[in-house]
Amino acid sequence: MGSLAIWGWLLLGQGFFWRTDQRLPEHEPYHADEGDEGTAEARARWPSVAVVVPARDEAAVLPESLPSLLAQTYPGEAEIFLIDDGSEDGTGGLARELSARLGGLPLTVASPGEPEPGWTGKLWALRHGIALARAHGPEYLLLTDADIAHEPDSLRELVAAARAHDLDLVSQMARLRVASVWEKLVVPAFVYFFAQLYPFRWVNRPGRRTAAAAGGCVLLRTEAAVRAQVPESIHQAVIDDVSLARAVQRSGGRIWLGLAERVDSVRPYPRLADLWRMVSRSAYAQLRHNPLVLLGTVAGLALIYLVPPVALGAGVLGGDTAAGWLGFAAWAVMTGTYIPMLCYYRQSLWLAPLLPLTASLYLLMTVDSAVQHCRGRGAAWKGRTYTRPQAAPEAPDR
Repeated sequence: MGSLAIWGWLLLGQGFFWRTDQRLPEHEPYHADEGDEGTAEARARWPSVAVVVPARDEAAVLPESLPSLLAQTYPGEAEIFLIDDGSEDGTGGLARELSARLGGLPLTVASPGEPEPGWTGKLWALRHGIALARAHGPEYLLLTDADIAHEPDSLRELVAAARAHDLDLVSQMARLRVASVWEKLVVPAFVYFFAQLYPFRWVNRPGRRTAAAAGGCVLLRTEAAVRAQVPESIHQAVIDDVSLARAVQRSGGRIWLGLAERVDSVRPYPRLADLWRMVSRSAYAQLRHNPLVLLGTVAGLALIYLVPPVALGAGVLGGDTAAGWLGFAAWAVMTGTYIPMLCYYRQSLWLAPLLPLTASLYLLMTVDSAVQHCRGRGAAWKGRTYTRPQAAPEAPDR
């Protein structure tokens, strides 16, 4: 009964988190006229943008992602700053080679050196990139990861939406890769759980305290970054995207988050071990490294996602008709809420009833994240370990 009641509340009272209709807002007033791109008049009408790309050992994905940035059909002034964060695989040299061969937007490759104590690597690279970019006086900053590929009009659409709706931060959750069996099982659920924790409708509604962003694609007004003291104010954050959105919101900025249609991640996670590392590296930081919050999270995941199939099994095998029907009803609601996300990822709807299995994997990943933290390994990523990263912002308001 308790699990069914919770699912009833999640269905109707958690910001309709399960819907996938939060897409880039309409913004026709800011479209350039056809054939007007590249002219001095168009460049004057459109704000200047600096694209900042932190990159560490990204030579494997850069040939798929960087050309998409170089090829942006943005009518105004735009340039790219790729910050090579101590790569050992030739990332910086490859970026220069791609730029020289393909042309497109101007590219600057720089390196900030090793992070100072108290900084995470990505935010240290962003700090360096934003400083370089601000010297050119851009009105907007596009913060995008090295594994993110953009359609040619992606930057134009982001800026147009931000201008049309007077937004200080516009973030799109890139469509993650779903090719392997494990990616199909785990990846759509990753976005589903994120939306459940930070309902996009709440994020996008002025006046609410819920704040979140997707770090792979964030368009940020430079003035808002200065006002929020970004990235200095969040320099220890492992969950940097949510921390960034929180900082901008607290400083009076308007934020927006939605699902992407023109932005895709090209990073593969073919094995369960790859996905496990991706989730577990920051899961315990999301819980503020609090054992009591961890226990509550484990209990909550079990009650919400595991009890329904167990109750149904008890009803079928043990003859408890009431428990069986309640478990079936809760599982049915759970399955129904997952279907829109599977449709967005163009996956088989037969994966929807398997959500309890996926949730059990996430439960184990979260526990493993806490175990690794207790062993002093913290949030390990690309050869760096953050033993005590900053906690994530407080949970969204209800």
